[in-house]
Amino acid sequence: MGDRLRFLLNRISERLWVRPLAMCVLSTTVVFLAKTADSTGIGPLVPAITPDSIETLLTIISASMLVISTFAVASMVSAYASASSTATPRSFSLVISDDVSQNALSTFIGAFIFSIVALIALQNGYYDRAGRFALFSLTLMILAMVVITFVSWVDRIARLGRLGGTIDKVEAATAAALQRRRCAPTLRGVPAGPCQNEGQAIYGGSIGYVQRVDVAALQTYAEESRVRITVAALPGTFSAPGRALAYVTADSGDLSDIDVRQIGQAFILGNGRQFDEDPRFGLIVLSEIASRALSPAVNDPGTAIGIIGTFVRLFALWSEPVEDDDTRISECDRVEVPEISLRDMFDDAFTAIARDGAGAIEVAGRLQKAFESLASIGDTEMREAAIHHSRMALARAENVLAIPEDLEVVRKLAKFASSV
Repeated sequence: MGDRLRFLLNRISERLWVRPLAMCVLSTTVVFLAKTADSTGIGPLVPAITPDSIETLLTIISASMLVISTFAVASMVSAYASASSTATPRSFSLVISDDVSQNALSTFIGAFIFSIVALIALQNGYYDRAGRFALFSLTLMILAMVVITFVSWVDRIARLGRLGGTIDKVEAATAAALQRRRCAPTLRGVPAGPCQNEGQAIYGGSIGYVQRVDVAALQTYAEESRVRITVAALPGTFSAPGRALAYVTADSGDLSDIDVRQIGQAFILGNGRQFDEDPRFGLIVLSEIASRALSPAVNDPGTAIGIIGTFVRLFALWSEPVEDDDTRISECDRVEVPEISLRDMFDDAFTAIARDGAGAIEVAGRLQKAFESLASIGDTEMREAAIHHSRMALARAENVLAIPEDLEVVRKLAKFASSV
């Protein structure tokens, strides 16, 4: 349930209108709640606030908030366009879900709605003495909140959409997905056996990427129907006609009563991949950013070198031993789920950079140093993957580098990586 809720909340955070709408409803509610002060009997005890003073303050807020809200939207749209053009369009969902920017826009719009509704209520004599004092106090609080939000948001918007900030967001999202998968390598199911394609195949009802697999729902159905389900499409898999999502086998051998539709509903499909439960997608997005930086039009090998360092951090995180407190128990014993392939993750991360950076000695050399670092971590599978990609990167460099001295440097570094 926690994973399902997190997935839904992340999708909601990608909708720019949700928080402003919630703030508008809250602002309108606060305006009418101020009226309750008139029924408390504190009227003679509070200072008398003239309606004109409150009206002046609300007029200033309403006029300024409309301008600031328009400015905020324009700045955010510019930042989103910058993120898509300088990094990769696949990072857009992370940039648009920036909490600080969404909170700032919501605050500005909420303050504007508050001032408009409060002005209408005040000019129609809705409040008595205590109500006017409560409204005046709320107005001052909202004004202070707007000032603080604007000051902090100006610093954030200067970085939003910039390449460095986008890379940091993608790295954080990828690290979170890797950590979740590291703690639950089979998504709380049991490891899939060697025969994964046996039984009745279950196909998707639409074409798209698998964004999430609801293993708990599959377990519930498997227990009720006395079947076993083997997941054949992990998050990130492209579901197309002829591509099975899962295979079902029955304890009794009779598969005539299998509800194909209910099993298929446990696989959430969409037009694009998501970072939440798809660690490989984060690696691909980082690799795309590096490849764009290595293109002749950009010619920014420093960004590619920085992302290679990011990959070293991410794979080092993946190789860390899992603490007992972090391990998620395999609760779904009737659902078999294959583990993610480390070799595939290496392919996603390094293949494009090794191809596009083969002609840059600084990138080719940094790649070999990264493979040496990863090979020395102590994980046998990671060492094999690092040595394989070290050899592949060297072969690409040998086909591109024309200066013998540069090629000799790469060969020496590759030799170090293979000898770890």
